[in-house]
Amino acid sequence: MSAIDFSDPATIAVLADALTAAGVGGIEISRPGGNLRLVISAVGGVQVSTTGNARPGLAVIPAVTVKAPMAGRFCPSYPSAPIEIEHRPRTVSEQDVIGFIRIGSVLLPIPAGRSGLLSKRLTEPDALVGFGDPLFEIEPHS
Repeated sequence: MSAIDFSDPATIAVLADALTAAGVGGIEISRPGGNLRLVISAVGGVQVSTTGNARPGLAVIPAVTVKAPMAGRFCPSYPSAPIEIEHRPRTVSEQDVIGFIRIGSVLLPIPAGRSGLLSKRLTEPDALVGFGDPLFEIEPHS
């Protein structure tokens, strides 16, 4: 078995995706040649720091998935809007409301949670979603 190349941006991106999917907040890997530290947060995305023979600054920061904060019906736009306006990809800030969860007559706004490019809607309008179901994907600004 060969050693994992932690200086490879693709390897770091795959590792960050796996950690995000598993709900892990971060990992630190120490080896004789250097250290790799990945910290994953809903607000800040993925932060990568390296020391030693790893090449900092080359890591690919993966897109962040915005997940449902609770169960309900997914509304990608305000329900009384005549038509959902598809403006993707579009730039969003962390405070922007990018959709809603409807529970009866109550609407729970879904904030973007981070600045970036709203690139994908991952759930169909009016679908029943549960806590943690993926709704949108936000890519970091390049």
